Amino acid sequence: MELQTKLKTLSEKINLMKEQIQTEEATKTAFVLPFIDILGYDIFNPLEVVPEFTADVGVKKGEKVDYAIIEDKNPILIIECKHWKENLDLHNSQLLRYFHVTKSRFGVLTNGIEYRFYADLDESNKMDEKPFFEFSIVDLKDHSINELQKFHKSHFDVEKILSNASSLKYTKEIKKILNSELSQPSDEFVKFFASKVYSGRMTEKVLKHFKELVSKASNQLISEKVNDRLTKALSKEVKNQEEENEQEVEEISKIITTEEELEGFRIIVSILRRKIERKRIVYRDTQSYFGILLDDNNRKPLCRLHLNGNKKYISVFGEERKEEKVLIDSIDDIYELEEKLLNTADIYLN
Repeated sequence: MELQTKLKTLSEKINLMKEQIQTEEATKTAFVLPFIDILGYDIFNPLEVVPEFTADVGVKKGEKVDYAIIEDKNPILIIECKHWKENLDLHNSQLLRYFHVTKSRFGVLTNGIEYRFYADLDESNKMDEKPFFEFSIVDLKDHSINELQKFHKSHFDVEKILSNASSLKYTKEIKKILNSELSQPSDEFVKFFASKVYSGRMTEKVLKHFKELVSKASNQLISEKVNDRLTKALSKEVKNQEEENEQEVEEISKIITTEEELEGFRIIVSILRRKIERKRIVYRDTQSYFGILLDDNNRKPLCRLHLNGNKKYISVFGEERKEEKVLIDSIDDIYELEEKLLNTADIYLN
C-alpha cells in the first residue's frame, strides 16, 4: 500500500508540472529520480545509483547510460531516459546497444511518464526487441503496481523476475491480439468461429456476414460478463447490508428500558429544564448504558446512567466531553450532581 500511495502521489505531481518541464535533464530530475527513489534505491548514494554509467560499445568509447542501479558492484538495472514528450519507439535501439555490454539482465526505457522494461528472454545477453512489461505512471493500474513491487529493492530477485517476465511478455502480446481481433476481426479469426457453426462454403459474402456476427457476439459476451460481475458484487453488498441490519435489529431487541432508568431521566430533565428546553433533552437506551443527549446528538452527551449492574453510577461530562463516573446508591443521588449537570449544559449552550 505504501508503494501504491507514493506512485499515485508522483503521478499527480507529474500531471501538474509536466508542461513546465522543458528539457531531458529536468525530466530526469523531476520524474525519473523520484521514481527510482520510490523503488527503494538511494539516489544520493553513487555506489547504489550511478548516473552516466559507462557502457562502452566496441571501439566506440564514452557511451553512457543515464542510470545504473548497482548491487554487489554490478548493474542489476540500467535506465535510459528521454524528454517526457519524446516517442520511445525511436530510442529502443540505443538501450539495446548498452544492454549487451553490461551484466544487467534488465533495461528500462522511459520518458518519465511511460516506462518500458526489457530483458534477455529470447537470447542470453541480448535485449529483446519488445518489452515484457510497460506502464504509464499517469494511468496507473493495480496490476502494474503489483509488478513494480518485484523491482523494489526489498524484493528484487533476478530469477523470480525473469520467470515472471516470460509470462508477462506473452500475456501482453496475447491481450494486444485479442483487443485487435475484438475491435476489427481478421478473416482467420472469423473463419475459426464460423467453421464451428457453419458447414457451407465460405464465400466472401458469408465471411462478411460472419464478421458482423463475431463482432456482435464478442461485444455481447463482454457486456454480459461485466453485468454478471456487477450483479454479483451488488448482491453481495445487499446481503452484507441485510446481515448488518439483522444484527442491529437483534441488538435493539436485547435493549430493555427499565422504570428506574425512566425515573432517572425525569429527574435529570427537571434539573436541566432551568437552562434547556424540555424538547431538546432526549434519551437513547443501549445495551451498555442509558444515554441522555442534547438535541438527540451523540456528540452532545449530557450524562449516562448505568443502573443495571451490581453497582450503580452516572457518567457526567466536562470540557471536551471528558467523562467522569460517579458512584450512586440510588437515583435520588442524581440531585447531588445538579451543579455538574448544569455545567455540562453551559458548555454546549456557550
